[in-house]
Amino acid sequence: MRDTVDRISTPLAVDPTRLHALLERERTHCLSAHPACAALAARCQAHFPFGVPLHWMRDWPTPVSLFLRTAQGAHVQCADGVDYADFCLGDTGAMFGHAPAPVAAAVAAQAAQGFTGMLPHEISARVGELLADRFGLPYWQLAMTASDANRFVLRWVRALSGRPQVLVFDGCYHGAVDDTLVDRDPITGASVRRPSLLGAVHNHPAFTRVVPFNDLQALEDALRDGQVAALLAEPALTNFGLVPPQPGFWEAAQALCQRHGTLFVLDETHTLSTGVGGWARTHGLQPDIWVAGKAVAGGVPCAVYGMSADVAARLQAAKRQAPQGHSGIGTTLTANALALAALAAALQHLHTPDTYAAMQRAADMLQAGLNERLHTHALPWTLTRLGARMELQFLPDPPRNADEVRAHAQPALQACLHLFLLNRGVLLTPFHGMMLCAPTTTDADVARLLQAFDAWLAALFD
Repeated sequence: MRDTVDRISTPLAVDPTRLHALLERERTHCLSAHPACAALAARCQAHFPFGVPLHWMRDWPTPVSLFLRTAQGAHVQCADGVDYADFCLGDTGAMFGHAPAPVAAAVAAQAAQGFTGMLPHEISARVGELLADRFGLPYWQLAMTASDANRFVLRWVRALSGRPQVLVFDGCYHGAVDDTLVDRDPITGASVRRPSLLGAVHNHPAFTRVVPFNDLQALEDALRDGQVAALLAEPALTNFGLVPPQPGFWEAAQALCQRHGTLFVLDETHTLSTGVGGWARTHGLQPDIWVAGKAVAGGVPCAVYGMSADVAARLQAAKRQAPQGHSGIGTTLTANALALAALAAALQHLHTPDTYAAMQRAADMLQAGLNERLHTHALPWTLTRLGARMELQFLPDPPRNADEVRAHAQPALQACLHLFLLNRGVLLTPFHGMMLCAPTTTDADVARLLQAFDAWLAALFD
């Protein structure tokens, strides 16, 4: 496991005219190379708003949506038969590779025995034992997605603490949880509604406090009045570039939570790639509640949240003291038999030292290759890494918070990189410059990305 930062500070300008021309050429090439995808996009316009089953599937920087045909290992193939080395991996959902064999076999076997029944499956006891062994917390509950898990956790922590406020970091990612979709006003420091949020009617900024990441003083100031039920955080900001924690930050932050009676909730949906057990287990951190989704069951829809014995006792007491009726926590399909089968297989066969060793080896090779190119071309860009996950950001030094990322945003340059690599058979995560290595990522896959990156630099600067 490695959490590292590499920096270059020599300035180098990108000619905007050249960048625009390159982007237009790549768009034209993408259209001509994907007639089948274009035809599917036209058909989908008749039945799906934005032409896709989920609107943000159009957020890729492509002139036409790519439609998936197959996904195996670290490769995907589109409807035009084009093969891609996949470094997006479903934005972490396929972190262990697409359709990992043990999970595929477990799902196929369970599918013949039933999908869901609103009863605990007999495999539940084994799943609980595996969760405790892999992630270190004794008590667990399931959800369908990390968004659901985080939503449920916020209900629980408010119920068992009697405190109304939750605290998040500016630029955080916790899925589609309204409480966390708030921003920090850079002038006043106040929580404000995120402008892009659709249909919001409740005043979530009144009950969610937002502070800058890596700012211990701001964190203590927000906790001091004893009204914060929980700090919900990622080990590093992962959807706003990759913003790593400063040395000693988390040890001090956890101590502040304990001092002020605030529960510490760690969402590791995007940081499972750190090592076996995630960032917390790898770094010896002990959250009160721990959340993961996406990759935890090998990409099958499933999420988990674990808790300490103390939290579990308080949680059960809060439920027993409440009147009978719907708690607002849980969905009918939660903990269904199919998800449990996938989770058991993933915990046994994927969350292992051998799996992570393969992921880290591929990431080592990719990091070394990218660093060599950054140094050779004296590029003022930063490569930040957390385990098998790394991020190329167009800023001269590693960011410490979301404001520093905002200040250096170059969306046109980012879109150009994504589209250029896509046209050469390499997928990056569409929303930012994240690259993730699976255990099935090969040397040839890494070489394909590095060769495409070389060609992109030549097109920009030579």
